[in-house]
Amino acid sequence: MSAAEISAKDVKALRDRTGAGMMDCKKALTESSGDIEKAIEILRVKQGKKIQDLGERAATEGTVQAYIHPGSKVGVLIEVDCNTDFVATNEDFVEFARDVAMQIAASPTVAYVQREDVPQQIRDAEARVYEQEAAEKPENVRERIVTGKLDAYLKTIVLLEQEMHHPKFEGRTVQQLRDELTAKTGENVVIRRFARFAVGE
Repeated sequence: MSAAEISAKDVKALRDRTGAGMMDCKKALTESSGDIEKAIEILRVKQGKKIQDLGERAATEGTVQAYIHPGSKVGVLIEVDCNTDFVATNEDFVEFARDVAMQIAASPTVAYVQREDVPQQIRDAEARVYEQEAAEKPENVRERIVTGKLDAYLKTIVLLEQEMHHPKFEGRTVQQLRDELTAKTGENVVIRRFARFAVGE
């Protein structure tokens, strides 16, 4: 893959995870043909102890925040973890947890933090429905239709893939905000779990 084909988004994602320089990240991604995990290995070999995959650091500190929607009909509890007590009490970190709690309150379909958390039987059940819906379509496009619909469905139930509702975030996803906070704090920011309560549900 040429350097021209590496997107700025991928370079930024790699930089957020490793703290390496922009040019080093671009070179590593070019060398790994765009594979972020391989690029992290390349950076670690070349730059040694200076590079650390922030995703591997244990997040053992953190904060629990609550949000109660006006009218007291919907409430959310969320746990967001990090590496040190210093960051756990940091204003940006606490605000991130509160903003995400508010996002969950406004998103009744959200049930999982990341795609990996969605049980296989739920994916399979959804895929079967989409397969039946696509049964009339030509065989060569059926798989694409099912994959596309399943992807769209997962985005509605996975928290990290949600676009933040509040206009101040300019359509960024929870994942993008988390990556920005990781880069800013130099710590592994993990949304550990959440619970959404709604009267009558």
